[in-house]
Amino acid sequence: MSTNNPYKQYENNSVNTASPGELTLMLYNGCLKFIRKAKEAIKEKNYEQKNVNIQKAQKIIRELMVTLNMDIDISKEMMTLYDYLNRRLIDANLKNDIEILNEVEGFVEEFRDTWKLVIQKNRQTQYAGSGGQV
Repeated sequence: MSTNNPYKQYENNSVNTASPGELTLMLYNGCLKFIRKAKEAIKEKNYEQKNVNIQKAQKIIRELMVTLNMDIDISKEMMTLYDYLNRRLIDANLKNDIEILNEVEGFVEEFRDTWKLVIQKNRQTQYAGSGGQV
């Protein structure tokens, strides 16, 4: 395996230079990617790949849980939702259930889309605060 893979270098740089908000967005997108791969694996009856991808999605949900700032009220509600999603992923894995994965995917998409809006609003505020100067 070559360590000079330009895509891998770009990906590493993206993660290393991303803001905390952008990292959260990357986590949501990664979670969605693994949920979708798990659904495809179930359709193909590739239960090993289904398991691997659901476990990757669970790891991302757990990472989102540990990065919550519990001093903020909304974090307590998000913790409850993340815990619910983690348990649903376990159920989906045990039952090979695409409908449960669809449910989790819907929640994660909503979180991701809301987070995108937050990032955009923050950028607009920062840009306006700098007098339009970059």
